[in-house]
Amino acid sequence: MGAVSEIAELSYEQARDELVKVVGQLEQGGSTLEESLALWERGEALAKRCEEWLIGAKARLDAARSSAEKPADGPA
Repeated sequence: MGAVSEIAELSYEQARDELVKVVGQLEQGGSTLEESLALWERGEALAKRCEEWLIGAKARLDAARSSAEKPADGPA
C-alpha cells in the first residue's frame, strides 16, 4: 500500500495524531534534507486528509440543520 492510499484510509483522529508526530519530527531537526522533504510531503498529505474530514463533517451538519429547519408537511 502506498503512502497516499494509506493516508486516504485514516480516520480524522489517526491523521491528526500522525500529523502531530510529523510536525514534532520536523521541529526536532537533525534529519537530512531528503528526510525533511519526505516528512513535509507526508505532513501536507495528512493535513489535506484532516481538511477533507472536516469539510465532510461540516456538509453533514449543514444538511442536518437544513432538514431540521424545514417546516413539517401538513397542518399544524
